[in-house]
Amino acid sequence: MTLHPAQRQVLLALATAELLAMAPWFSASAVSPTLTRLWALSPGTTAWLTISVQLGFVIGALVSAMLILADRLSARRLIAGSAVLAAAATLGVAAAPGVRTAIACRLLTGAALAGVYPPGMKIAAGWFKEGRGLAIGILVGALTLGSASPHLARWAVSPDAWRLVLVIAALSAIVGGLLVLLIPNDGPYAAPSPPFSLVAAPRILKDRAVALANLGYLGHMWELYAMWTWLAVFVAASEHARRGAEANVAGLAALVTFAVVGSGAIGCWLGGKYADRWGRTLVTSVAMLVSGSCALTVGLVYGGPLLLLVPLLLVWGISVVADSAQFSAAVSELAPREYVGTALTLQTSLGFLLTCATIYLLPTVASAIGWRWSMSVLAIGPALGIWAMLTLRRRTRI
Repeated sequence: MTLHPAQRQVLLALATAELLAMAPWFSASAVSPTLTRLWALSPGTTAWLTISVQLGFVIGALVSAMLILADRLSARRLIAGSAVLAAAATLGVAAAPGVRTAIACRLLTGAALAGVYPPGMKIAAGWFKEGRGLAIGILVGALTLGSASPHLARWAVSPDAWRLVLVIAALSAIVGGLLVLLIPNDGPYAAPSPPFSLVAAPRILKDRAVALANLGYLGHMWELYAMWTWLAVFVAASEHARRGAEANVAGLAALVTFAVVGSGAIGCWLGGKYADRWGRTLVTSVAMLVSGSCALTVGLVYGGPLLLLVPLLLVWGISVVADSAQFSAAVSELAPREYVGTALTLQTSLGFLLTCATIYLLPTVASAIGWRWSMSVLAIGPALGIWAMLTLRRRTRI
């Protein structure tokens, strides 16, 4: 695929802007070990530092879809304003006197980021007709790398400087919001956002093909955010099992987490590149097969040398998000044209609601059986997702 110079410039600016603007997502999760100690948090309460972002994202996505904000404000202005709001909420966490205020700020962060992620996809679709799958894959990769960036900041500073991690994430979001304004417009192929209709929801959910695509997406989401959220804790527990409970491994765990989550950018690029050639159902099924296998087998190298653990985690990091954009693409192709907006909003909302359950579930499982085999429960999602997508493949060759 050959890009025009204007398209290359837009894709570079948009990907960079989204990378920077998404930094607040895991900013509190990156410093959660320090917050857990300072505020004497239970594992369940610590989980809410991420769950609240997921819930906020669902609320923000529904409100944005119902009010058609991406059309009323233009996608670029919506991203810029939302990124600044996410930055302010992240600074609120840094200034919070306790966990309740922090969770409220994280809820607002998630709602704001709902004005960053979907409108970014809208701009990508507006600038790319040929090679749209690859462009969106690159954009999702940038989002993934941006979400991982607070772990890199956490590695670079001392645990006591946790507020600095949040400040860096907030400043990153502001720069990203300003950068997107350099894009001249929403694109020559921009079209009005498909309307959202609660009345149409039952019809969409009953559509067999759309239901299978949504089931595949739910299997993917069962695994993705729980893995991302608790990976640093898993790596730290593995290193403690190997080196002793007194070993200082927080910085190392943060660095490994950044590398693993950030490696998902490679998977997004590969998924976007090959989905149009091989079919979305095949690419998503292969990605879930690999990621689910990693979830099942990572316990075998738990407590072992990083030389064994990290390569497996990198394969997992690449595969766990490689299929992410393709579920939305599948639903946009399968849903009735007049209800595409409703179908995509429902898919996103259901998926992020499910992540709340798995993010909360994983430390509960770990407290019962230990972190070594806790990640294996995440393989349930990919197994269900593979079945759904291969069943869909037999019905339609997408």
